[in-house]
Amino acid sequence: MQWLWSQDASRDLLLAVHPPNYIVLWNADTGTKLWKKSYAENILSFSFDPFDPSNLTLLTSEGIVFISDFSPSKAPASSGKKVYISSPRSSPVHNKLVSATGAKKALDKVKILITNEKPSAESVTLNDCLQLSYLPSKRNYMLLLYPREILILDLEVNQTVGVIAIERTGVPFLQVIPCFQRDGLFCLHENGCITLRVRRSSSNISSTPSEDPDPDPIQELIYDLRSQCDAIRVTKTVRPFSMVCCPINENSAALVVSDGRVMIWELKSTISGRSLRTSNPSASPLYSPVSFCGIPVGPSQNRLPDLSLDNMIGQGTISSEEQLKSYCLQEVHLKFLLTGLLSGLPLPPFAIRMCPPLTTKNIKQYQPLLAVGTSNGSVLVYNLTSGLLHKELSIHSCEVKGIEWTSLSGFLSFATSTPNNLGLVRNELQLVDLPTGRSIAFRGERGTDEPAIEMIKVSHLKQYLAVWFKDKPLELWDIRTCTLLREMSKNFPTITALEWSPSHNLKSLRKKQLAAREAMARQTVSDSTELSTLESSVISLLQEAESKSELSQNISAREHFVFTDTDGQVYHLTVEGNSVKDSARIPPDGSMGSITCIAWKGDILVLGDVDGNLNFWDLKARVSRGIPTHRGWVRKIRFAPGKGNQKLIAMYNDGAEVWDTKEVQMVSSLRSGRNVNFRVLDVDWCTSDKVILASDDGCIRVLEMTMKSACFRMDEQELSEPVWCPYLLVPRASLALKAFLLHQPWNNKYSLDISHINYPENENIKNLLQEQLYSLSNDIKKLLLDPEFTLLQRCLLVARLYGDESELHFWTVAAHYLHAFSQEKTLIAKTEDFFSQEKWSSPLDICYDTLCENSYFQKFQLERVNLQEVKRSNYDHTRKCTDQLLLLGQTDRAVQLLLETNAENPYYYCDSLKACLVTTVTSSGPSQSTIKLVATNMIANGKLAEGVQLLCLIDKAADACRYLQTYGEWNRAAWLAKVRLNTEECADVLKRWVDHLCSPQINQKSKAILVLLSLGCFIRVTEMLHSMRYFDRAALFVEACLQYGTIEVNEDANILL
Repeated sequence: MQWLWSQDASRDLLLAVHPPNYIVLWNADTGTKLWKKSYAENILSFSFDPFDPSNLTLLTSEGIVFISDFSPSKAPASSGKKVYISSPRSSPVHNKLVSATGAKKALDKVKILITNEKPSAESVTLNDCLQLSYLPSKRNYMLLLYPREILILDLEVNQTVGVIAIERTGVPFLQVIPCFQRDGLFCLHENGCITLRVRRSSSNISSTPSEDPDPDPIQELIYDLRSQCDAIRVTKTVRPFSMVCCPINENSAALVVSDGRVMIWELKSTISGRSLRTSNPSASPLYSPVSFCGIPVGPSQNRLPDLSLDNMIGQGTISSEEQLKSYCLQEVHLKFLLTGLLSGLPLPPFAIRMCPPLTTKNIKQYQPLLAVGTSNGSVLVYNLTSGLLHKELSIHSCEVKGIEWTSLSGFLSFATSTPNNLGLVRNELQLVDLPTGRSIAFRGERGTDEPAIEMIKVSHLKQYLAVWFKDKPLELWDIRTCTLLREMSKNFPTITALEWSPSHNLKSLRKKQLAAREAMARQTVSDSTELSTLESSVISLLQEAESKSELSQNISAREHFVFTDTDGQVYHLTVEGNSVKDSARIPPDGSMGSITCIAWKGDILVLGDVDGNLNFWDLKARVSRGIPTHRGWVRKIRFAPGKGNQKLIAMYNDGAEVWDTKEVQMVSSLRSGRNVNFRVLDVDWCTSDKVILASDDGCIRVLEMTMKSACFRMDEQELSEPVWCPYLLVPRASLALKAFLLHQPWNNKYSLDISHINYPENENIKNLLQEQLYSLSNDIKKLLLDPEFTLLQRCLLVARLYGDESELHFWTVAAHYLHAFSQEKTLIAKTEDFFSQEKWSSPLDICYDTLCENSYFQKFQLERVNLQEVKRSNYDHTRKCTDQLLLLGQTDRAVQLLLETNAENPYYYCDSLKACLVTTVTSSGPSQSTIKLVATNMIANGKLAEGVQLLCLIDKAADACRYLQTYGEWNRAAWLAKVRLNTEECADVLKRWVDHLCSPQINQKSKAILVLLSLGCFIRVTEMLHSMRYFDRAALFVEACLQYGTIEVNEDANILL
């Protein structure tokens, strides 16, 4: 799946692959399907061209499909251009290359190119290709990921221009994420290790192609390993799933592991001395960038290198020691640091139990804690509002079978070992105090070599505990004193189900205790020494109460429980203090099978049996109703918490149901294999209207009562510590916070105290804003409070803090060109040298492609064509290189290539004539007019590329650009304008492109604004921002322009301002 970021119409469009061979465009906001398109082969993945949103490439089971007419408004009309991966038989360049890199495994794959013919079976195919992705750092490059190497393809010539191979002992790749800000790759390996590879600087490549080339020019894109994080322990069940990289800063990666862990690794930079250069001797050093937040800064100014990848490492355009010294650049080393860990659940099975419910009495100290017993003997306690692990307690040595809470801060858990030959086990029953983590063996020395505990049940007032075993009589314990009250006799009936009654006599006891206290007090106050009229029983009760603690636990109230035996007879017993009395027996119900579970709340008692029958008893009305569910064994029944709430959940082997016992009807149902594909292992209630299911797929789900997944608002989530996330605020408050961080014209110096600001809407929101400001890191606060930190830098920083990609690109380009144009104005009177050097020291990154300075763009294109030339492996490639060299004006090199054509080649005569034409083209005017006439005829007859080439030969590149634009080749026209035209002519071509981008059918105004910024049309940028209703961005931009003096303040400008 991928969001469609490139158009301004909607931010909610999502493209998804639906197996086996469909791509579907969704409006994710409304859930509507906009269009659907099928293809001939199974689609494995896809990648958008970051430089041209109409290009989409599919990786299929057979090859690669290039789609060039992708549009959000309608499905692609064509079925795309299908190509295959093949490996040519012989290529001397590549044989040399392999001996140089020494990676034997790469031999076959390096000779890879894209062809239109289906390759033979023994040739390399795409079968083991894991991923295909465009490089966002430079146009028309693509990577193919294989388990043991990454291939970098140049799509202009469909040829491999770089390979990253793993040593024989290395760990295979799983996934790769190419970076945008620098030419780097985040690679995930099968052992969970994330590595960062950055392309080696190309400053050593000769930029004058007319010179004799290097006798052994093994040039290629080399990516050096710059940093790697620790691996995880991989087992059969634990392996890395996927990695995602921060799209704004590209300096952190999150790794999802199959056991539910999420690990967040951040990249940190350290400035090092020269002596440290031992890690990778062949790799060129990385240097810190000249600028910070878009503006060149001096050594004394504040900077935060770890803010983003492009603030950590420079572009690598610096080649000489003098430049290093003049810009005070330092060598940088990178390392990964684990800054976040979200642990998942261990493997199932689970036993779950929710803590006692929220009441009016415990509202102050209540936390929604869920205890999860695991197969390895530990109990994990999760806070359900934050979704985070509250405590992990290693209590048992074997699988936890059940948990019962004794209070809000303590629980009992039991575990049983695997049975021995006699069927006996080791039972572990622990009483745990949650705040301290202290756990005690509740049954003392008991527990070795005895029948397994089947179940434990805590009484309603948390006074007593019933423990029943497989083949052993029931035990009754006092929880408060950890003493055994009674072990039932050998002839005690075998229990199949047991439940405590919610009725007790605590209230009447409390009243008696209170009366006794009052009487005692009255007697103490009265002067008479007469004997009290208090009943002796009350006095003894009071003395007993005083002797114990003053809490409510000091009274032993009478409680009841019911259980059933194997015949279905129901027994009712009373427990008070240490006496247990048998009070009543109810004969078995003939319609029920063997009873497996009982639940009791208020006047309703519900029994479940092995055949799936539920029997509802109304004790007040003395009626019972049996309902067959036809679901088989009723494993568990639990009533929902809350006064008067008579809902219950029943668990079966194949799922669960929620019932309303008042109406005696089913509310909702969930069945494995029918509407879900997991099996339910345990159930409980989270709140009065939400249920919790533990399932065999390793998840614990909180669902609505309707068995639909539950969700709740982020702003209601209780965070364990303040976290910077402006999206937790309501939109108005978030925008107010942004304005406060960006611009404080009322203050002489910046402040982060919002308390004195008049924000009339809501005082509570002001506190939330202040909380967000407090949660910023100290480094960020230091920058924001720095008086030398300019408005442009502030805008860029806040764009990063808000994760706003549109703002980030706008302010990056704006900062670069406002700085450049203001420098140009100040230096126009002086010599030009300093300015050009200043411009060269920190050009706009090549990932901005046609927005870069022309000189830097030309240099990059020359380096690219040099590399293509070295990598040629057949005539087609040579021809493409020749075409590029002619467009770039490199005629001498182009003639050399044309003369290389073999005499057997059908194009031999044509190429020879072309070579003659290129060398003689500079002659008189008549020849120029003839060539121009031929070129226009060619273009008119559908030979656009050839016509454009002829026009470039006679220096009519401006006309060539116009023709390209007329025929809809807008990107090609922009490219040609950048490499061949002077500043004014280039600006004309790009302005026509801007008008095209703004047209309603294209609607890429954001891109148009960036193009205008690169041309220095700042007034027009402001007008466009205003028309797009980006008022805050427009106002800040005008302020920045005025600070840099790049807007002439005249009448037109004043009207706009």
